[in-house]
Amino acid sequence: MDFRKEFLVKPGHKLKLSNFDAGYQGKHESEKHAAEDLDHYRDKISKLQRTLYGDSSKALLVVLQGIDGAGKDGTCWHVMNAMDPQGVHVTGFKQPIPTELGHDFLWRVHAHAPRKGEIAIFNRSHYEDVLFVRVHNLVPAHTWEARYDFINNWERLLHVENHTTIIKLFLYISKERQLERFKQRIDDQGRQWKISKNDYSEREYWDDYITAFEGALNNCSTLYAPWYVIPANHKWFRNLAVSQIIADTLEEMNPHWPKPTVDINEIRRLYHSAEEQQSPTKK
Repeated sequence: MDFRKEFLVKPGHKLKLSNFDAGYQGKHESEKHAAEDLDHYRDKISKLQRTLYGDSSKALLVVLQGIDGAGKDGTCWHVMNAMDPQGVHVTGFKQPIPTELGHDFLWRVHAHAPRKGEIAIFNRSHYEDVLFVRVHNLVPAHTWEARYDFINNWERLLHVENHTTIIKLFLYISKERQLERFKQRIDDQGRQWKISKNDYSEREYWDDYITAFEGALNNCSTLYAPWYVIPANHKWFRNLAVSQIIADTLEEMNPHWPKPTVDINEIRRLYHSAEEQQSPTKK
């Protein structure tokens, strides 16, 4: 199954998230059943990411968004584990500080876009400025509506000017599964640090967030920066779908190892000379 086709938000089409099954798991019956495929795509990511780093002619930006509890941090951890750290960086966008608020909403984001050869992962992103601010009425409607075009133009700039491939992943969970994960945070000491009272106050805006996400997905899924809706009730399936989409995208980018900048025959001669000098003298 090609998850890029299965979960793509088609540009120009209007989706309703109520038509998606957050618990979907495709042909796989369980995490154990999916393990082989997951290992395959993680291995593919690892090899292609190293080649991309060596190629240094194009870049990849992965945008992660989702309602609290959808697994953005877990997805980052999973994806990063398959990559060489020197060729990838993750940026988590929190509430803007006063300096950032003194600039346009994209100012704080642009510096974190990937340079050629790199993969950048945004854990939350510039989309907060058409999501959170919309839900909480922090700016007038005409302001956040205009931002759809600004976002599309900025993503097109990255794509055209810096040869950046962009994929945007909306991790979609049900309201019931969100509450289950909030309980896990209470019961698991290793997750308690994530707990915030805002988890529950923001949950009261669930329907508003769904509407805001639908607006972002419908207005900002383009041929050069598509959105994908990832069923995320099952963490293992979420990881599988994300891994396949990233692996297939990297493969389509078709990175190549660069040609050597030295004369390999001369380097080979120098190596053999050094090897002979290092070898014990024969008696």
